[in-house]
Amino acid sequence: MYHRFEENKYPSTNVKIDKFKEHLNIIEKNNIKFINPKNFKNELVNNKLQRKILLTIDDGFLSFYQNAWPILKKRKIPFILFVSTREVGAFNYMSWDQIKEISKEDFVEIGNHSHTHEYLVDESDELIIEDISKSISIFNKNLGKNSEFFSYPFGEYSNSFKNIIKNFGFKYAFGQHSGVMDETKDFYELPRYPINEKYGETKRFKSITKTLPLKFKKIYPEEKYLLQADNPPNVKIEFYNNIKNLKSLNCYSNEGDKWRQSDIKFENSNTILININEKFIGERGRINCSLRDPSGLWRWLGIQFVISEK
Repeated sequence: MYHRFEENKYPSTNVKIDKFKEHLNIIEKNNIKFINPKNFKNELVNNKLQRKILLTIDDGFLSFYQNAWPILKKRKIPFILFVSTREVGAFNYMSWDQIKEISKEDFVEIGNHSHTHEYLVDESDELIIEDISKSISIFNKNLGKNSEFFSYPFGEYSNSFKNIIKNFGFKYAFGQHSGVMDETKDFYELPRYPINEKYGETKRFKSITKTLPLKFKKIYPEEKYLLQADNPPNVKIEFYNNIKNLKSLNCYSNEGDKWRQSDIKFENSNTILININEKFIGERGRINCSLRDPSGLWRWLGIQFVISEK
């Protein structure tokens, strides 16, 4: 997941264009396939031995159109561009004419990123419904259709937000928790690796292209929007039966606003309990788990909680 390109005033959401080119070259040199979003489900379910990447760009900043789009167009590299309809045409954002121009290519998908891009997860269901309904109406007016793909603003969602997205007919929704997609994942909680100046350095980028999915049946609590009364959460992960070396799993969390290794206990051979000792501080609580695969690659699972002030 990318945002800005060569907007060096915003390092937390920016990537330098030379680094972006390097990322694309790393992907191609390692024979990793770029997924065309129009074939997304088929690619997710079939030919699992082929390593694949789905390229996504959030927000529709003008710097994408000016700096990254010419590169992707020339090389015909597929991607999803997620746009928030209120911002289209505003200062430093793409216009509808520019969005329409790129949407004509058969390797491009324009995804829905809400209307306002506010912290919708904190709002009432009625307000969320109003916001998403407005974005769909504007998509229909300008592009002739809505997208099957949705990206949660700030990657934040609750169970009720997820259900609203399902009821509007979206087929896939993306967060900003790190990890690898596979056919067992909840299609309304799909992970992505956020890339920026810090997390786009060559060594890290190469490492994330060598990650595999860490398949699980359930993560508890299922509700990722935590009230203060439920913070810290009682976290349990139920994995599938055939995961090798599961006893070697390591997890880290940012509880107490400091990253630390988590205390893990096995409830049975496939289920772990993660003991979170301190409350998550701030807006988000994160847990990342990794496991060395016999292939030499790493299996990775990221979990993100949204922390309510209430």
